[in-house]
Amino acid sequence: MSSAPSAARSMAFIPDTTSTRQYIGAWSVLSVLQYFAAEAAVIAAWAGPRPYDPRTGYISDLGALNCGTFDGREVCSPLNWLMNASFVVQGLGMLLGALLLSSGLLRVAAIAGATGQPGRRIPWLAAAAVRVLTGTAGAGTVIVGLVPEDAGSGWHYAGAVMYFITGAAALLVLGILWLRKTAMAWLILACGTVSTAALVTGGLTRMAIPEPGTLERLMGYPITVGMATAGLVIAQRVHRHRRQVRAAAAAGQTL
Repeated sequence: MSSAPSAARSMAFIPDTTSTRQYIGAWSVLSVLQYFAAEAAVIAAWAGPRPYDPRTGYISDLGALNCGTFDGREVCSPLNWLMNASFVVQGLGMLLGALLLSSGLLRVAAIAGATGQPGRRIPWLAAAAVRVLTGTAGAGTVIVGLVPEDAGSGWHYAGAVMYFITGAAALLVLGILWLRKTAMAWLILACGTVSTAALVTGGLTRMAIPEPGTLERLMGYPITVGMATAGLVIAQRVHRHRRQVRAAAAAGQTL
């Protein structure tokens, strides 16, 4: 009498790895890689009295609206609009991914037919936490793009802190969650660890170090790389499973 409900309960934990929703969500997260191209273009167009140095220049300097002295630094970024647009697009990609990628899919790293083992709440809570943390990091990045550093508002700093803290935390949780499911879990975990270590260092030193730009990039770059890696893992597997389903359907029609 109890076997049917038990089987139904197990089936309920198998995520749909072929849905368009998951596919779009994965590619949304993967789209964060556009940031690197945008940053390179904005740096090339820098018009300050001295060339922009990524080792000493803050990332937000590239999005400053005005040319002049800001916080003791000479800034002049003619393509500030591109940098700020890139921040917003990056944040929206993370937000959309957090909304579309289901907790069930994140739980099993898009492995076809895998179940979440009913009764084990911690992995499911961890997967839900990844979505919340990723969405929060995305919202922080959107704020950074909408409120440049020289706009005279503390929201820019708040958005950056949101991105660094929750983005790194999302990668740490996801990396642990995906261990034994994909080799990419180690890269994601490493990205989260590097970002967290850099964030702690920045907090303890208040960024008063010879190369604050390098330290800030050690906070931010690993988050972008880790998120893109997660998106790639899911996008590849969902694409492969969708193709297998179509092939099986076509074979069935020819019989």
